[in-house]
Amino acid sequence: MLWSSKKKTPDPCEDVLKHILAEIDDLRKEIEIKANQRLQKYQCHYPSGVFSKSAYNLAHYLAMRQFDLRDLQDRLAQTSLTSLGRAEAAVLTTLDSLIDVLKRATDKRYPLNEQNHEICFIRGQQFLNQHTIDLFGPFHQQGRAHVMVTMPPEAAWDYALVRAFLEKGMTCARINCAHDDPIIWQGIVNNIRRAETEINRSCRILMDLAGHKIRTGPITLGPPIHHIRVKKDLTGQVVEPGYLIFATDFESPSVDPSLFRVLIPIALHEKLEPGMNIGFIDNRSKQRYLQVEKALSETEWLISCEKSAFLASGCSLTLTTPHKKDKHKSEKFTLGDFVGEPLAIRVLKNQLLLLTSGDINGKPAEYDENQNLIHPAQIGCTLSSAIEKLEIGQSVWIDDGKLGAIVETITEKGVLLRVTVAKAGGVRIKSDKGINFPGAELQLSPLTQKDLTDLDFVCLHADMVGFSFVETLADMEQLMTELAKRKASKLPIIAKIETNRAVKNLPDIILGTIGRHNLGIMIARGDLAVELGSARLAEIQEELLWLCEAAHVPVIWATQVLESIAKKGTRSRPEFTDAAMAVRAECVMLNKGPYILDAIEALVNVMVRMQEHQRKKFSRLRALHW
Repeated sequence: MLWSSKKKTPDPCEDVLKHILAEIDDLRKEIEIKANQRLQKYQCHYPSGVFSKSAYNLAHYLAMRQFDLRDLQDRLAQTSLTSLGRAEAAVLTTLDSLIDVLKRATDKRYPLNEQNHEICFIRGQQFLNQHTIDLFGPFHQQGRAHVMVTMPPEAAWDYALVRAFLEKGMTCARINCAHDDPIIWQGIVNNIRRAETEINRSCRILMDLAGHKIRTGPITLGPPIHHIRVKKDLTGQVVEPGYLIFATDFESPSVDPSLFRVLIPIALHEKLEPGMNIGFIDNRSKQRYLQVEKALSETEWLISCEKSAFLASGCSLTLTTPHKKDKHKSEKFTLGDFVGEPLAIRVLKNQLLLLTSGDINGKPAEYDENQNLIHPAQIGCTLSSAIEKLEIGQSVWIDDGKLGAIVETITEKGVLLRVTVAKAGGVRIKSDKGINFPGAELQLSPLTQKDLTDLDFVCLHADMVGFSFVETLADMEQLMTELAKRKASKLPIIAKIETNRAVKNLPDIILGTIGRHNLGIMIARGDLAVELGSARLAEIQEELLWLCEAAHVPVIWATQVLESIAKKGTRSRPEFTDAAMAVRAECVMLNKGPYILDAIEALVNVMVRMQEHQRKKFSRLRALHW
C-alpha cells in the first residue's frame, strides 16, 4: 500500500461547526446556571422542593432569552441546522439535540446518543395539550383552538340562542361579573348545561371577576324629551318611520332592547288595537300622530311615527276610536314620565377636561357669549381614590384609548387634563367607559368586596375564574387563598394580563403558580394597547405567546376579534388576518354582538383552514394545489 506524504487539508466547514458547538455548549451551561438561580426565589411556593417540568422549561427559556442570539441563529441557518426559533416548548431538549448533531458532524468517534430527543420535544407539546384540555375540555371538530363567546344577558332566557352558540362551534362561555346579576348568571349557566346535555358537546364556563371599576361616571341629563327619528332617502322622502315601544311595566326585559320604551296607563293599553292612531303635540308645538303597529307581548306594543317628532315626558295623548255612524270618539290619556338623554360631552385635541370624583355628574364645557371658556368639560371617575394618586405629566386614557390626555394641573375639584389624542372633530365622552392610568401606582387591593361576594357564586357554578387586573404573584396568592376558603382550590385561574405592570411580572406570576394550581393566561389586548401603545402591543403579544408556550400554559387571545362581524355584520379584511394570527393561541375569545352567530361561524372557518398550515410558530407544509 502506498502512503501519501501529504497532510489532510482541514475542512473549513468542520471548523465552523466546531466553533458553533463550543458556543452552544457554553450557552447551555449558562442557561442552566441562570435558570437555577431564578427558580431559587420560588422555593417557598414548592414545599416538596420539586419544581414541575414546565417551571424548569420556562426558567430555561427566560435564561436563554437573556442572550442576543441573532448572529448565532444566522450561522446555524447557513449550515441548515435548527435556528433555535422554535425552542419554546422544550429548551434543553432542543439544545441537546443540536449538540448531538454537531458532535456527530465534527467527531466521527462520537458514539450514537441513545437519548430520544424527539420524544422529549413532543413531551413539551403534550404538556401544553393536556393543560389545554384541563381548562377548556376536549378538542372539537373545528381543530385545536377553542372558541370562547361572551354571553349577552338574553342568554339567560333565550335557550335557542345558547344552543345555537354551541352548534356553531362555541366550546367555552364567558360570563362577565361586571354586568348583570346572579339571577341572570344562573339562567345563563342553566341554559349552557342544558345545551351541553342535549347536543352532547362540552362547554366550559369562565366567570370573570369585575375587579376595580375604573370608569367614567354618570353624565348630567338633558331635558326629558325623546327624538323620534325617521329614515329618509336622498330626496327627503320618508322611507321608514320611527319606532318606539309603549309598555305597562318595566319589570320584564323588553322584547326589543334597541327601541326606546315608555310607560302608558293600563287603561290606554287595554284599548289599543293594530291600526289605531294616537295624536299628540310635540315639544315644538307640532301636531304629530302615532300608529299602533302590533302587540309585542302582553305588556308591550310596537308604535310607529311617520314624521320626525320630539316626544315630551308626561305629554297628553289623544286616542281616536271608531264610534256610532262613522263618528269617532276621542279619549285623553297622559304619557308616563321618562328621563332625558345624557348631555353630549365632546372634547377636541388641546382642549381641557376636568376629571372629578364619581359622585359629580359630567357635563359639557361652558362658554360665554364671546365663546370664551368659563368652565371646561368635566367627567367623573368611579374610583375617586385613583385621582388622588395622579401626578402632573402622567397620562390618562379614556374609552379604550379613543381619548388620550396628560395631567396638567391638580386642583381642589379634581385633575385638569390636557387632551393630546382625539380624532378630527373630537371625541364624545360617554358614561361607563374605561379609564386607564398607565403611569400611576394606584396600590389597589386585587379583590374588591364585590369580587369576594361574586366568588361565592363562581365557585359553585364556573369551570374557571377570570382574575381581572392581576399584576403580581401576591395577587395570585390572595385569590388562591380565597378559593381555598370556599373549598374550590382546584378551580383553574385565568390571569388576565391587562396592564404594563402585569406584563413585567408575568414570569413571576407563572413560575409561582404552575405546578400547584391550574393556570391560563388571557391576553387582554384592548387594555394592553392603551397601556403600552399599539406598536408595543404588536411586539408584546408575540412575547406573551412565547412565554406561555415555554411554560406550557394555555393562552386566550382576546379583544376585538372579528368585531365588525359581531357588532355590525360587516366583514373587515384586516380582522380576518388578525383572526388567522389568533390560531396560535389555545383559545380565541369573541365579544357579544347582534351578529355573534355569524362571527362564530367565520372564526371557526378561519381556524380550521389555518391549523392546516400552522401550529404555534411552526409552519406546517401541507400540500398546496395550484
